[in-house]
Amino acid sequence: MKPKKILKLAALNIGIVLFNIILFGVVGIQLNGADALRTAAGGAAIFLSISFFLYGNYTLLSQNDTQININEIDDYRDCIIALNQSYGKKAFDESITTIKEQVERFKKKKEKIFEILGQKFDVIDKVYEKFKTTIFDVEYVFLSNIKAILSKINAFDEEDYERLCRDISQKKFSDEVIASKKNIYKEYFIFVKNAIEDNEEIIIKLDALLLEISKHSTIEAGEIENMKEIKEMDELIKKSRYYI
Repeated sequence: MKPKKILKLAALNIGIVLFNIILFGVVGIQLNGADALRTAAGGAAIFLSISFFLYGNYTLLSQNDTQININEIDDYRDCIIALNQSYGKKAFDESITTIKEQVERFKKKKEKIFEILGQKFDVIDKVYEKFKTTIFDVEYVFLSNIKAILSKINAFDEEDYERLCRDISQKKFSDEVIASKKNIYKEYFIFVKNAIEDNEEIIIKLDALLLEISKHSTIEAGEIENMKEIKEMDELIKKSRYYI
């Protein structure tokens, strides 16, 4: 069991004990006494304590501690697990939160697109198949960007980065050495920032595609190739194949 989970369990159970000590020891609530109101309050307190104890402990103990390798990410669930287990490096915690939000937004937009396509076309229709192929390809790019980001974050040595910050303030090394080290870490930050922006652009294109699809009651197979949104996505997919 992870130390963090043990601490949560300890905090929960200590909190329940303190809650009862305050109620019965300080406030003076009773289980058996002449005051019916205090007796009723005592019974309610015991019931709540048992409920919190059972529910809280069950919830914490049943939480999944699954660890996932970056290369094993195949879907959104894997993605969120990998992102959650990458928290802890202060320089990137905010970026991880942003990526998690992007994952949820991408997932919702994809589901909405397929919902509308399902209303307008048969799943064996060529138009439906073209949209499906394009969306799945761009999803592959989206997830690949996240894998690349996670690889960079995992490779990032936060202790050494913090040491560099101290070295800069203390002027411990020459300007040339400091500049070389700063450039290395700068590449980490630039890569993560650019990859997040690439994924944001993908979400924007999905949004534009969703809007365009919703405008049409029917779309012919030949029209899809000429749709601005499809062209942009196909171009993005082709470009991505060179660096994924």
